[in-house]
Formats: sequence, C-alpha cells, structure tokens
Amino acid sequence: SISCTIIFCMQFDNIIERKLNFMQVNKAMILAAGYGKRMLPLTKDTPKPLIKIGMKSLLERSIEILIKLGVNDIRINIFYLADKIESFIKEKNYSIPIKLIREQELLDTGGGIYNATKDFNKDPFYVLNPDTIWNRSYYEELKILENLYFSKNNPVLLLVNKKNSHDKSFKGDFNLGSNQLITRDANNQFIFTGAQIISRNIFHSTSNKIFSMNEVWNKLIADQKLFGIESNQTFLHLNNLNVYEDLKKNKLID
Repeated sequence: SISCTIIFCMQFDNIIERKLNFMQVNKAMILAAGYGKRMLPLTKDTPKPLIKIGMKSLLERSIEILIKLGVNDIRINIFYLADKIESFIKEKNYSIPIKLIREQELLDTGGGIYNATKDFNKDPFYVLNPDTIWNRSYYEELKILENLYFSKNNPVLLLVNKKNSHDKSFKGDFNLGSNQLITRDANNQFIFTGAQIISRNIFHSTSNKIFSMNEVWNKLIADQKLFGIESNQTFLHLNNLNVYEDLKKNKLID
C-alpha cells in the first residue's frame, strides 16, 4: 500500500505539473506614464519608454517579450508626451490589441495599474516596468514566474541579487526566503526587476486614487502573500543618464 501511495503521489504531481504548464497569463500592462526626469535632457522631447538602447526602444523591448510569452492583450498607461507614444504604437501596428490609457494626472505605480486594468476583471496579468532592458533571455524565467503564480495563487515578483546589477547604486528592495516568500528587512539583498504577475483582487481594500505599489506589497508581505523567484540575468536598468551613456559606450545591448 505504501508503494501504491507513492505511485499515486507521483501521478498526482505529474498532473499538477502538466496543469501548471498549460495555464498561461494572457494579459499585461506596461507602465509608461512618468516624466523620466533623471534622463534629462534626453526626455525633454522623448518619453523615456521611447529611448533606444541598441536598435530598439525600451517600450519596444517590453512589448516584444510579452508577445513572446503569449500575451495577447496589453494596456499601457501614458501621460507625459503621450502623443508620441500613441504615434509609436499606431506606426508599429502590432499583431495583438494594445490599448493606451491616458491619465489626466499621474497616478503613481499602484494607481496607474488599478486605473488601466479595469476590464481585466479577475484575470491574472503581467506588469512590466520598461526601464528594465528586457530581452529574450528573460523568457524562461518569466515562464517560471507564471508557474509560481498559479501554484501559489498569489502575486509574484521577479527579483535579482543586487550583486548582479550593472548599476551598483541600488540598495536593495526585498529579501527572498527559501520558501519563495518575499520579505522586507533592514538590509535587503534583492532588487525588484520590474516584472510582476498580479490580479486586481489585491486592490480590494484600496480607496485612494493615487498610490504606490509599495503600499500594496507591504500589506501582502505582512500577510505572507507575496512570492518571488530570482533572476540570473545581469540586471540592466535605465536608471539615469550616466547609466545610459555607459550602456551606449560599452555596447552591452545587441
């Protein structure tokens, strides 16, 4: 009977694994509303998401990795130089629906996500910060992040050890436990890469119009409901003009 139990458990685990592999996140949002002040003077006439690194803009890279992941419905919030992002999306004529949500005032990260994803209902969705230089190397890690989301049925973040960051100015946002639970402590070893999978139910207690995702994350951490995995990529994030010049000089992309 013990051997039968072991066989049954193995079969059950295989069923769960196949189910997780079949499940997929089909929706996404890209944060693209900010001023990009640390990138001046580049952002005087160009919204930060349209700054090119190599042959492609930050926004283009974000959209391409999402399409590769199987996403077929994208929302992008816009505010600063919104007309230029609208023109870019119209010119590219992507094969999937991309809806631009023009904010009347900056809503911060949490408010921007909450406002732009109203018609996502209860479906899970990616949120990408385009400041990170996304490329195809992230594909497998983001697929693993999807599996973690469906296995935990809770929000998940892609983190990276700050020692793997090209920009050494980051102090760290989180820590990551062996059980994949995310914590925040006095000293934090991991940086948030800018990729997360969430659903709108995390906003059920939200009453403010303008708020940061940090408020939501802190509550999830307190309830032990925020999980993560570690990225093994070298973390390239367009944090300021000096980083841009460094990446351009060293030709680290493409």
